[in-house]
Amino acid sequence: MPNFLSRLIGRAVSAPARAASDAQTLEEKASRVGPLLALYQVGRPVWTPRDYHALAREGFQRNAVVHRCIRLIAESAASVPWILQEGGRELDEHPLLQLLARPNLREAGTAFLEAVYGHLMVAGNAYVEAVSVDGEPRELYALRPDRMRVVPGPSGWPEAYDYTVGGATVRFRQTVEGVPPILHLALFNPLDDHYGLSPMDAAAVALDIHNAAGAWNKALLDNSARPSGALVYAGPQGTNLTDAQFERLREELDEQFQGAGNAGRPLLLDGGLDWKQLSLSPKDMDFIEAKAAAAREIALAFGVPPLMLGLPGDNTFANFAEANRAFWRQAVIPLVKRTAQSMAQWLGAAYEADLTLVPDLDNIEALASEREALWRRVAAADFLDRDEKRAAAGYGPAAGPAPSGS
Repeated sequence: MPNFLSRLIGRAVSAPARAASDAQTLEEKASRVGPLLALYQVGRPVWTPRDYHALAREGFQRNAVVHRCIRLIAESAASVPWILQEGGRELDEHPLLQLLARPNLREAGTAFLEAVYGHLMVAGNAYVEAVSVDGEPRELYALRPDRMRVVPGPSGWPEAYDYTVGGATVRFRQTVEGVPPILHLALFNPLDDHYGLSPMDAAAVALDIHNAAGAWNKALLDNSARPSGALVYAGPQGTNLTDAQFERLREELDEQFQGAGNAGRPLLLDGGLDWKQLSLSPKDMDFIEAKAAAAREIALAFGVPPLMLGLPGDNTFANFAEANRAFWRQAVIPLVKRTAQSMAQWLGAAYEADLTLVPDLDNIEALASEREALWRRVAAADFLDRDEKRAAAGYGPAAGPAPSGS
């Protein structure tokens, strides 16, 4: 309040000074505090820059809704186990399974995949480095996307990737025999040939609104939960406050009425001073609803039902279990499937076999009711034999002869 008041008073133009002649205006000092006219207009919005550092700082680090959306998606997706198949047959043991279970000495498979999914949600891009020995990948590392740059070749396709950290740049050439050193995972971006589009980028406007609403609320609490205003001097015509009176008034406002520690202290006015509120109240701004709407837009961009985040409004699901199933079906499983397919296509060349990676949906607790309903329908289908029932449930042919009556 006092800082804004000082700027407002310093820029004020007195009515008597405007009414004086041009010669008098040049000779007489303009009134510092007189009947005031406050002009107010909405300024231009300032949006968060669309780069990795700004989105990670303003979104993941400083916004609870974005933080929870990314954690929820990354942790859920990383918890889904993968099944390795060769020619449609499930493999219980394989060097690729061991590599995915322990990609490097620092991380387990779940932590590694969580970092990959987190990079995808924040940047729209994720990069995985494969360290190979004699053509066989031995370690996998998730690299930060803000340090990686695509190097297009003559045909426009990436022929190398430059990774820069600490002033040093390492070039990973993709034109090598066996497994290329870098796997680039990117979300769909209609305006870029190489880099993906982050959900946080699409929700950046809602993110700025949500953060600005929180900052405004914090500033209001620091200002004794009172909106800004101005002291209007309406003394006798032609009388002004002296410079000493003006400075003393400003100092008293700064020391005695600013900050949460001075909350509730009354403002004593005399000498023709009157307090005028200038800022809009939270009710006028519809502050709470604007912040809730921004939070729902953020959740929408990430594909997380608002009910799972505890957000008011737009809770169209009958219960939490239904919202949880929709979250897994629409947000998590598609992300896991595309990542598993990319990993199998990238690493499968090292083993010279037709390898595929698929998510093990039977181990997802949120989908247990759906799997149970499927098994009941398949078991009741008398027109299917044993192997056809297994195929309908997502399993391969069983070993050994079928029991009688099946």
